[in-house]
Amino acid sequence: MLARVTGNPFLAPSPLPFGFPDFDAIREEHFIPAFTAGMAEQRAEVDAITADPGPATFENTIVALERSGATLRRVSTVFFTLVGSCSTPGLREIEADVAPRLAAHADAITLDPVLFTRVEALFAARHDLGLDAESLRLLERRYRDAVRAGARLAPAEQERLKELNAGLSALSTEFGRRLLAGANAAAVLVEDVAQLDGLPPSAVSAAARAAADRGHPGRYLLTLVLPTEQPALASLTDRALRERLHRASIERGLGGEHDTRDIVLRTMALRAERARLLGHPHHASWIAEDATAGTVEAIDAMLGKLAPVAVANARAEAAELSEAAGFLIEAWDRAFYAERVRRERFDIDADALRPYFELERVLHDGVFHAAGRLYGLRFAERHDLPRYHPDVRVFDVFDPSGQLGLFVADFYARDSKRGGAWMNSFVPQSHLLGTKPVVLNTLNIAKPADGEPTLLTVDNVRTLFHEFGHALHGLFSDVRYPTFSGTSVPRDFVEFPSQVNEMWLEDPEILASYARHHGTGEPMPAELVERLAAARRFGEGFATTEYLAAALLDQAWHRLGPDDAVTDVERFEADALAAAGVVEPTAPPRYRTTYFNHMMSGYSAAYYSYIWSEVLDADTVEWFAENGGLRRENGDAFRRELLSRGGAVDPMEAYRAFRGRDPELAPLLTRRGLTG
Repeated sequence: MLARVTGNPFLAPSPLPFGFPDFDAIREEHFIPAFTAGMAEQRAEVDAITADPGPATFENTIVALERSGATLRRVSTVFFTLVGSCSTPGLREIEADVAPRLAAHADAITLDPVLFTRVEALFAARHDLGLDAESLRLLERRYRDAVRAGARLAPAEQERLKELNAGLSALSTEFGRRLLAGANAAAVLVEDVAQLDGLPPSAVSAAARAAADRGHPGRYLLTLVLPTEQPALASLTDRALRERLHRASIERGLGGEHDTRDIVLRTMALRAERARLLGHPHHASWIAEDATAGTVEAIDAMLGKLAPVAVANARAEAAELSEAAGFLIEAWDRAFYAERVRRERFDIDADALRPYFELERVLHDGVFHAAGRLYGLRFAERHDLPRYHPDVRVFDVFDPSGQLGLFVADFYARDSKRGGAWMNSFVPQSHLLGTKPVVLNTLNIAKPADGEPTLLTVDNVRTLFHEFGHALHGLFSDVRYPTFSGTSVPRDFVEFPSQVNEMWLEDPEILASYARHHGTGEPMPAELVERLAAARRFGEGFATTEYLAAALLDQAWHRLGPDDAVTDVERFEADALAAAGVVEPTAPPRYRTTYFNHMMSGYSAAYYSYIWSEVLDADTVEWFAENGGLRRENGDAFRRELLSRGGAVDPMEAYRAFRGRDPELAPLLTRRGLTG
C-alpha cells in the first residue's frame, strides 16, 4: 500500500519474477526515503521482539530476526550494486549520507541489551530446545556475532564502538569514491595509433571507443584495470608507453585530489582501536577468529611456506627475461618479454589466441555448457525484465527439477564501474522467506566498437569461469535461513567454489566446445591446445609472488596495534614487503596500498583467502580427476555436499565429508611450481 501511495518501488516486494528489481521504476530520489523507511521498519520489528512479555523462544526471537528488514534488504542490494556498477555523483552523495547511518542502525540492533539478553538465554539453553542442526547453528551464529560485535562491552565502550564503526563506514565509502575517480583520471591518452603497435586490433578498437566516450575522438585511451599489471603491457612494443602506463597504474592514490593515503592511515588506526576494544591485539586477529584459519599463526604458517620458493622462482624468471631482452628489465617490461619468451618456448602468442575466445561462445559453449554437463543446468536469455544498464543481460536458470532462479550478467567495463570482477545477489535463496536466488556477475571486459566481436584474453576467460563459480554457489543454495544463503560462508572459504569452477575452462571437452575461431568456426588446433597446457605454469613465480606480496601487505597493515603510529604509507609498505621477504622489482604487489580495494573493504586482513581456498581447490581438482572428471555424478556430489549448504554447516566439516579427509597442500604446490 505504501509503495502505491508514495510511488517508491522499494516499499513493497517487486511484482516481477523472483522479486527481480523493477529498474524501470527506480529513481535516485527513491533511495534515501527507502533507506529511512527500511531502517525504521526493521527497528520497529526488533522493538516488537524485545517488547514481547513472554519468554524468549527460537521462533519469537531468532526466526523473527531472520524475517526482519525486508525493505532494507531490497533497497540495499540494488543501491550497492549500482554504486559499484553504475555510479553517478548523485549515488555517491547518497552513499556518503547513508553508509554511516546503516552502520549505526546495524549496531543499534546488534548491541541492543534487551535483544542480546534474549539471544544469550536461548544460547545457554540451546541443547534443550530440540532444534534441528541448521537452527542450532543459526542460534550459535547469532550469539557469536553479537559477542564479536561488542554486545558484552560496557555502555561507554559500546558508544565508542559505534563511533568507530560509523567512521570506518564513511572512510570505506570515501576510499571507493576516490579510487574510482582516480582510476578514471589516470587512464593514459595516446595521440598516435602507431604508439599502440603490438596491441591486437580488438584492443585498439576498445581504446578508440574509450577515448571517444570521454570526448577524445580520433585518439586512444588505455583505461586502467584494478590490479597493478595492466593487460596492454604484454603487447605494447613502445617501451616508453609501457613505462607511462605502468607508472599511471602504481601511482594511483598518490598525490592530487584523489590521494587515498590519509584514508588508509585513518582506517588502520580505527580498525586497530576497535580490535583492542573487542579484546584482540589487532584487526587481523579479530578477522582470523571468524575464519576457517582460526588464528594469524595459521595464516603465517601457510604464507611462510609459499613465499620463499615463489620469490626465488620470480627472480629466476626475471633473470631469464632480462637475458631474452638483452638488458635488465623493469617492472613495465616483464609482461612484454614474458610474452615473447612464451611465444618462442611454447609457440604461443597470447594475442593470436584471442580470436578463439569470443565472448558469446565462451559464455554459452564454455561456461554454460560445463554447468550443463556437470549439474544438468539449462539457460535461456530473457529480454522482458528491466535492466540498470543496456549492457546487462538476464538468464533463466533451470535444473532437472525446474527453475532455480535468475542469473544476471554485466560484462563490460565503463567509467562508472569500479575495477575488478565480483558476484552479488539481488535476492538470496531462503526457504523461510520463500525466495529463489537472483545472482549477478560483474566483470570489466573492454567493450569493442559497435559490430565487432568481443575477443577475450585467457585471463578474461578464467575470470568468466571463476565468477560463475560464485554464481553457482548462490544459485545452488538450499538453506532455510537467509543468514546462511549462498556465499554467506567464512571469507577464506568463499573463493573455493569459484576457483574449482576454473578447472573446466581447460577440460578437453569444454575447451573443444568453446575455443573456436570467431570468424571461421574452426576449433583451436590440437597442437595449440597442447602448447597452451604446457605453458600453464610459465610465469607462476611472478604470479604467486605478486599475489603473496599483496596478501602479506594486507596482513602487515592489520597487525598494527592502536599504539603503533604510522605516518608514511609508502615507507611502511616498503618496510613490510622487505620484512616479509617478497621484494622483487619486476613483481610489485598485485595491489599497492593506495588502490588496494580488497584491503579497504570486505577482504580486510583476509586477502590471504584466495590461496587458502586454493589449497581446497587444488585438492578438489584431484578428487574430480580420481573420479572421472566431468560427470553428472561428480557434479551432483559437489553440489549436494558443498555448493548447496552455504553457511548452514561448518565448511571444513563439509569439505571433510566430501573429500573423506582433510585437504592436502601438495596439489597446490605442484600446480604453482612451488615444490622446489
